[in-house]
Amino acid sequence: MWEVAAWGGPCGRVRALEQLTKGLSVCPLSDPMEELVGLREGSSGSPVSLRELWGPCPRVRRSIRGGLEWLKQKLFRVGEDWYFLMTLGVLMALISYTMNFAIGRVVRAHKWLYREIGDSHLLRYLSWTVYPVALVSFSSGFSQSITPFSGGSGIPELKTILSGVVLEDYLDIKNFGAKVAGLTCTLATGSTIFLGKVGPFVHLSVMIAAYLGRVHIKTIGESENKSKQNEMLVAAAAVGVATVFAAPFSGVLFSIEVMSSHFSVWDYWRGFFAATCGAFMFRLLAVFNSEQETITSLYKTNFRVDVPFDLPEIFFFVALGAICGILSCAYLFCQRTFLGFVKTNRVTSKLLATSKPLYSALAALVLASITYPPGVGRFLASRLSMREHLDSLFDNHSWALMTRNSSPPWPQELDPQNLWFEWYHPRFTIFGTLTFFLVMKFWMLILATTIPMPAGYFMPIFIFGAAIGRLIGEALALAFPEGIVAGGVTNPIMPGGYALAGAAAFSGAVTHTISTALLAFELTGQIVHALPVLMAVLAANAIAQSCQPSFYDGTIIVKKLPYLPWIRGRKISSHRVIVEHFMNRTIATLAKDTPLEEVARIVTSTDMAKFFLVESTESQILVGTVGRAHLVQALQAEPPSWASGRQRCLQDILAGGCPLEPVTLQLTPETSLHQAHNLFELLNLQSLPVTSLGRAVGSVSWVEVRGPQGQSQAEEPSFSRWGGCVGGDTSILPSKFREASLDSDEPHFLA
Repeated sequence: MWEVAAWGGPCGRVRALEQLTKGLSVCPLSDPMEELVGLREGSSGSPVSLRELWGPCPRVRRSIRGGLEWLKQKLFRVGEDWYFLMTLGVLMALISYTMNFAIGRVVRAHKWLYREIGDSHLLRYLSWTVYPVALVSFSSGFSQSITPFSGGSGIPELKTILSGVVLEDYLDIKNFGAKVAGLTCTLATGSTIFLGKVGPFVHLSVMIAAYLGRVHIKTIGESENKSKQNEMLVAAAAVGVATVFAAPFSGVLFSIEVMSSHFSVWDYWRGFFAATCGAFMFRLLAVFNSEQETITSLYKTNFRVDVPFDLPEIFFFVALGAICGILSCAYLFCQRTFLGFVKTNRVTSKLLATSKPLYSALAALVLASITYPPGVGRFLASRLSMREHLDSLFDNHSWALMTRNSSPPWPQELDPQNLWFEWYHPRFTIFGTLTFFLVMKFWMLILATTIPMPAGYFMPIFIFGAAIGRLIGEALALAFPEGIVAGGVTNPIMPGGYALAGAAAFSGAVTHTISTALLAFELTGQIVHALPVLMAVLAANAIAQSCQPSFYDGTIIVKKLPYLPWIRGRKISSHRVIVEHFMNRTIATLAKDTPLEEVARIVTSTDMAKFFLVESTESQILVGTVGRAHLVQALQAEPPSWASGRQRCLQDILAGGCPLEPVTLQLTPETSLHQAHNLFELLNLQSLPVTSLGRAVGSVSWVEVRGPQGQSQAEEPSFSRWGGCVGGDTSILPSKFREASLDSDEPHFLA
């Protein structure tokens, strides 16, 4: 092997070329500048091209190339997941901001049409009602025509997916366009239909994450990793919340509380990174579009900082939380009951099965007619958008004290500087309009949740809770006009603080989350009410969680989705329930010495996906599982030549290549219900065998853990097809989950 003697000047290059012509034969290439001409002196053997030899500044270029290679190595040492998460956050921020931009234009067009159409009440009524009816009908018809999975919020189904159940096509990218278009039309109806975007945006974010994950797998060529996929989906759920409210902290905590029962610390960092990228980009776009001077919170408040509340007011904040908890129980019960009624009623179920746009149009017409401003909408502040609802309710001035000696007129047009005028009526007063708002919105929100279109339901209940807190705060301000004396100092009561606490408490009670308290602080940019708001949220959750399932769990019950419920009590008596009390004892096992004729009879007479394989019929020692599909394939194959007089058995086809899966995890009859429940939740299991001293004595699946009662084994829905179920002492499980069934052929049209 020869080397080029010098590289510094022209003489060295000439000598190098002379050596090349003597000792190296080069194959002709398409570009002569790419021909390999030699090796660097003192190098390890890297070939050199003519382009590099005769190009300007070869040492500088080599140094730059080496630096870029070093940077590439350092960047990829971090891991491609971080680039994946950053891309996800930026994409969802762009989609969220673009959607808000388009919705704002459509809403302004609706207001312009209503304002400029004239003084005719008929024309104004038609302009107010036809606009949202058309948008809702299109949203329902377009999204449902493409895919039935685009309706509702999507969070109940995501909870089911993250628990280990496969819902086919629910995360397919084709749902993305239908969900975006439908959600845009839904939100363009404004406060007429009174719905939000949190749930659908979580679904959209998870769909994008799943799609990017599939693209990454195809690009890299690696095998699919379910554990890693779930990590990305949980992080994507946090991005969905963060890009709606620009609240990364509450987005991550909300995804922890709502989406999963167990959470990995590794997912925690992933979620924070992706949510921060999304929230930062979402607010940065507002600055670039000159909507904000700098990155600020969405709903800025001006609460008093030095003494935001007096110590005796803590009692009223806790009482407010208790009131929100009681009202949330009533709301959850009525909402779940009405959803079940709509699903089972002959007229509504037929209408939803055959003509969803017609049902959506009728429901939208009812809601739009009630919110018509010159009519009943005058007492519902219907001219305010959902953002203006919160801005007005968080006002730190007392409306009751401001109108005690004066009666401001109701403006013909909305006054952006005095939004609270929309809540006042000289005959009803502030208390009358707020109470009427709560009563009407209570059933209007329930009706809106039955419309089969993409929509979120968090923001409406957040505003509803703010109205509850505002009503309590105004009553306290009127009862103590000078404020509550504490320590010799009197400070006036701020009803806006109670509105903030009510919003966090009611929404937290409905969703069974504590992160709504942090969301309230991130939305307003002030944390002065941290302690009273958190106490109100805790009080509301203590009542709601002990009486009713959450909004999302209630939807799972109505839709009959396969989801493992929580254990209602952690009393000492519940730990006495063991697997032996509720396991399925009638399991079908296949022994290695079972004749093939008997194997064929068992396989064809049942529809179980897997069978327990035992060593022999006498010992019943569990050695693994064998799939039904593999058995059918092996039985249909041409059998080999058998020895004369020898009976063919299962061992022969196992030796012929039929795959056998080992059992890596199993339960014992003495395992407690809590331990089994934790294993199913933590590992997303569908079924586990029960063994005693190695012998297969039963099995436990979701059916047994859920504790169904009052159903026969033949009627019992099977989640894993391992067998039926026998009754047991399952009184500590929530009875409302016992009626849930996976085998439902009805369309999933509800929230």
